[in-house]
Amino acid sequence: MFFHLILTDDCNLCCTYCRGKIFSEEAKWCGRNVLVDDLLPPDLSIDLGDLYAFLRRDPDPCLTFYGGEPLLRPGLIMEIMDNAPPCRFMVQTNGILLRDLPPEYLRRFETILVSLDGCAVVTDRHRGRGTYHRVMENIRYLEHTGFHGELIARMTVGDDADIAEEVKYLSRNPDHPFFSIHWQLDAEFSGDTGVRNFRKWLDESYNPGIRLLIDTWVERMAAGEGVARWYPFLQPVQDFLEGRKSPLRCGAGHSNYTIMTDGHIGPCPAMIGMTEYYAGHISSAHPLSLPVIEVESECTKCPIRGFCGGRCLYSQIIRPWPDDMRVAVCEAVKNLREGLLDALPRIRECIEMGLVLGEDFSHTRFNGCEIIP
Repeated sequence: MFFHLILTDDCNLCCTYCRGKIFSEEAKWCGRNVLVDDLLPPDLSIDLGDLYAFLRRDPDPCLTFYGGEPLLRPGLIMEIMDNAPPCRFMVQTNGILLRDLPPEYLRRFETILVSLDGCAVVTDRHRGRGTYHRVMENIRYLEHTGFHGELIARMTVGDDADIAEEVKYLSRNPDHPFFSIHWQLDAEFSGDTGVRNFRKWLDESYNPGIRLLIDTWVERMAAGEGVARWYPFLQPVQDFLEGRKSPLRCGAGHSNYTIMTDGHIGPCPAMIGMTEYYAGHISSAHPLSLPVIEVESECTKCPIRGFCGGRCLYSQIIRPWPDDMRVAVCEAVKNLREGLLDALPRIRECIEMGLVLGEDFSHTRFNGCEIIP
């Protein structure tokens, strides 16, 4: 099983689509109100022995350090890595504090997900001046430590960015070309739709950009460059090739759960403190017997549910978007699916020609990439 472990709610950045937006006067929450435990401690406050006992019941646990910014707690990360039972480790970070972990700990991570939104101009616009170059300096340091795990550039894409240009930039980055890239839409906080033209951007920029990226992805296969790990394409195409449908692709509520700062277990790191959807507590739950938290919405009747799995459990419960925005996001998912299906014959041809192999699409699932943007 996969578990996100919330180390702290604190963060050293105030990105425009996260905390910056939450505190914006322009953003007015319009989603469904759900009971949230407002007494949840801001930092991890559990008996670590309970955590270790919980993980020990799982024959192959994977623990992803998460926040806030988890690298604000480097000592705690090292303590857990030193004392937890045999475990795979991942971390999702903004990359500013990577040097705060000694090299021998960085090398132990199977996967490091670093937040970058594209080029320096786009990244700094949303994450703060100088952020891009600080992160890239730390990534070069990471390379020097001998890190050989998977490094994923994890983008947040908003309506001031060209998705095709920014993904292609990161993939050919002169400082560090990223072979693994994931992106998510800046679409969860709908209270600012009145000051955005989100639908226009989807129709005129994002959706056409996805089609261009799919073409680029396949062209690189045909040119002998292999199968880039562009996660919104990678996993769905693997399932198309193998004739397999998928539940929620992020794993939330069935294969990937979140351990909160008080030890309660939820289905998703975005659902912190949502007591109605708790799946147990580490002191008493068995990791292989956690209840499945199902999507409950119109998605259950959707003919392409096997493609996206319902896209996002959090958004299906909270309903943070007006109907027109919800429809626009669903149409973006359909555009992604149709574009990948259109490309499938060319991909099969690349496989038949020996330019790529079927196993080149294999990857670790539930590694912090939601898959469907």
